[in-house]
Amino acid sequence: MVAHSTTSGGRPELPLAAEFPEPTREQWQAQVHKVLERSGLVGDEPPAGPVEDVLNSTTHDGIRVRPLYTSAPADPGLPGLAPFVRGSRPQGGVAEGWDVRQRHEHPDAAETNREVLADLYNGVSSLWLRLGASGIAVDDLADALNGVHLDMIGVTLDAGADFAAAANAYLALAVEQGVPSGELRGNLGADPLAVQARTGQAGDRDAAVELARRCAAEFPQLTSLTVDALPFHDAGGSDAEELGCSLAAGVTYLRWLTEAGLDVDTAAGQLEFRYAATADQFLTIAKLRAARRLWEQVTRSSGVSEPARAQTQHAVTSQAMLTRRDPWVNMLRGTIATFAAGVGGSQSVTTLPFDAAIGLPDDFARRIARNTQALLLEESHLAQVIDPAGGSWYVESLTDELARKAWSWFQRIEAVGGMPEALRSGLVAEEIEDTWQNRREAIARRSDAITGVTEFPNLHEAPLERSPAPEQPGGGLPVHRYAEDFEALRDAADAQLADTGERPAVFLATLGSLAAHNARASFARNLFAAGGLESTEAGATDTTDAVLAAYSGAPVVCLCSSDKIYAERAAETAQALRQAGAKTVLLAGRPSDVDGVDGYVHAGCDALTVLDAVHAELGVRR
Repeated sequence: MVAHSTTSGGRPELPLAAEFPEPTREQWQAQVHKVLERSGLVGDEPPAGPVEDVLNSTTHDGIRVRPLYTSAPADPGLPGLAPFVRGSRPQGGVAEGWDVRQRHEHPDAAETNREVLADLYNGVSSLWLRLGASGIAVDDLADALNGVHLDMIGVTLDAGADFAAAANAYLALAVEQGVPSGELRGNLGADPLAVQARTGQAGDRDAAVELARRCAAEFPQLTSLTVDALPFHDAGGSDAEELGCSLAAGVTYLRWLTEAGLDVDTAAGQLEFRYAATADQFLTIAKLRAARRLWEQVTRSSGVSEPARAQTQHAVTSQAMLTRRDPWVNMLRGTIATFAAGVGGSQSVTTLPFDAAIGLPDDFARRIARNTQALLLEESHLAQVIDPAGGSWYVESLTDELARKAWSWFQRIEAVGGMPEALRSGLVAEEIEDTWQNRREAIARRSDAITGVTEFPNLHEAPLERSPAPEQPGGGLPVHRYAEDFEALRDAADAQLADTGERPAVFLATLGSLAAHNARASFARNLFAAGGLESTEAGATDTTDAVLAAYSGAPVVCLCSSDKIYAERAAETAQALRQAGAKTVLLAGRPSDVDGVDGYVHAGCDALTVLDAVHAELGVRR
């Protein structure tokens, strides 16, 4: 809001900002250059392009994120109207918020029932049930939903290849309860293409089509098909790849249903799309907005009437981003992702419990998950503004660029014959594998930071124990977690601690005063801890003899100090440590020509490769 000065009679005069000259872009750039110069990010010579380009970053889709946005792309429209970028509902979530949908998969039906009732009594408004081999036995569905009024609660089923049996069991239970067909709400979870993506085996097209026909004829509030983009996200795919795959799957289902005789509006209304929400809040917001825009483009081209073009979305906080180490940080990741899902306009949101990567969540984790949504809705009032991200030049630009990238990928899938063929031929797997390797390298170099794992790990944390979760079907796309490589190193180091009573350790040869070595020693200590390695330190030292007096005898040592002291003492100290028994000598700092040093650790180095090599030198078995 702009403040105005007023006359004695209370009439507004000029805005206060009018008293100051309007700054130019060139003036701003000059200030940016000064800051970057002080930070060492630019030298005396100006960079080749605009100075602010030094601050650019690039997403895994190749989208350049700039530090300043001064204009927006084309008008995204209004909430509830095509192209639905700003939401599928004109009122947003102001009237009723969003649907708080929690996932249940405990194979013990009695335990699931206890958890379901606790969730429903404490703010959850719908259920997502994993059934079959990946959760609750289909035959136990009635026990799991004992005491649940199906005319009051929406239920989404997720039974993989067993979707037809699960749907029949659920519909039979509704008949047993005497629930009128018009009052059943939710989604029956038929998703043959997700089955193919997860298992490599084609799902049952005919059963899915028949289920859609039955829903369209008998259950006006119940939908039949899920377009689940999580298999592509969980395999390490990018946001645009997740979007493009979901778009291609949705188009395939439209074809199947219209070929079976459903009109195109009815066919479109049978689909619910499921997307991952991550701790990158802006990409998540943009992804959900872009998904609606892309689906509107597809359905408009297919002849769907405007009201039926609005995409129904279910956002789930990412399983791939969850860590087993320092799992408490997952609460923060889940909060940010839930926030982004709500701001992004998803009608239903699932916040996974913070311990979901370890095993079956306990009561505390489930309570925190549902209260995360309650806090955002009831205390933060997040849903009381329609499309709060609308008009942000950054968000609108990111939405536009992401939509274009996703559309290009969708066209590649369509060019090979559509989603079933793209999965069968390996096109999807190869594309996502390339992205996963790029993401993996960024994590290895810690440019994609994982707090509590690659950054600021706690070596002395007490591990959480949980009952194992049901095994998910395999055979198709892999399932990754971003922290898996570093957590494998931590597991190996912990196993050695359990076997020998001692944690594998690295000696930090700190040269000079605390002020001289502290910054690089802290960096090295943090890096080695990411691999489960203890660091012992020499402390403040004036001479090489002082370093040797503190030397622990560890086979791997790392010199830590300032560039000035390195020039004076690094080579001498490295040689002396080798004579004292060190096998590998590293130096904390940028690569330089220091005699006797085997390698360097610094910001942007391949930390995973360094840690693998140190593990091998220390005899840590994996």
